This record gives sequence, C-alpha cells and structure tokens, in this order.
Amino acid sequence: MNRKQAGIILTLLALIVCAGILAARVNGQVDDGTGSLSSSLSFNKDSKDTTTTTTDYFYDSRNEREQTSSQALQNLKSIMEDKNTSKEQKDKATQEFQNLTMAMNYETRIELSIKSKGFEDALCLIEGNKARVIVKSKEPLTEKQSIQIQDSVTSVAKIKDILIEVK
Repeated sequence: MNRKQAGIILTLLALIVCAGILAARVNGQVDDGTGSLSSSLSFNKDSKDTTTTTTDYFYDSRNEREQTSSQALQNLKSIMEDKNTSKEQKDKATQEFQNLTMAMNYETRIELSIKSKGFEDALCLIEGNKARVIVKSKEPLTEKQSIQIQDSVTSVAKIKDILIEVK
C-alpha cells in the first residue's frame, strides 16, 4: 500500500467518524441495534435474575419479525421465479409478495409515527385487516395516547381493527 492509498483510507475513516458524531448530535444517543443503550446488561450467566428488559423484547421481536418476513419473501420469490409453477400460482404468489411488502412498509412507518409522538419504542404487527401495536410505557396509556396510536395506524395502513398493548 502506498502513501496515497493510506491517505485515502485515513480520510474515509475520518469521514465515517464525523458522520457518526453528527448523527449522534442530531438524533441524540446512537443505538447500535443491540438494545444496549437503555437496558442493563448482566454478564453473570449464573444469576437467577434472568428477566428480559422491554428493550430486549422490542429488539428481539423486531428481529424475529424481520427474519420471518424475509424468509416468506424468499419463498414467494422462488415460487414466482420457478418455471414449473402455473400462472395462477405465480399470480397468487406475486399478490402475496406485494401484500407482505406493503405490510412491512406500513409496520415501519407506523412505528416511526408512534415514536415521533413521544413514545419511547413501538412495535407494529400487521396481519391481514388487523394491526397489533405494542408500545413501551411505564404507565397505562391515556385515552388521548390510544387515540393518537389508532390515528397513526389508520392514516398509514387504513386499518380499523387495532389492538394496543403496553410493555
């Protein structure tokens, strides 16, 4: 590696660090996706206190949902690309693929909308015509908060059947 390549690498590294610092200032604390910012970690595996924090719940549930959805999308894509699949099955798989993709998009948008209303964290699960929203809160939701969540779901996904839970 010559001096020019080393200079380029150091410049890129400096830009990455600056972007991280800027993101931290703009967005507040930076969460690396592990849920370790607001949860306490216990490194003692022999401890009898193995309760999971709500941050772990939201992270784990979101991760599980994404894995399940990506597996379903892969399966549908393989059906759509298979040459031995009938046209009816391909059309049905294409429709399911579109529905699942839209549901994933809606879930993300609803979660962001709810978080922007002042909630610490939220998880949205859409199944057909029903939405299940799980909100992180230490206290029970007020009627105003419930209406805000329902409005978010209705405005984004046009779903009226909404179940709201507090964790």
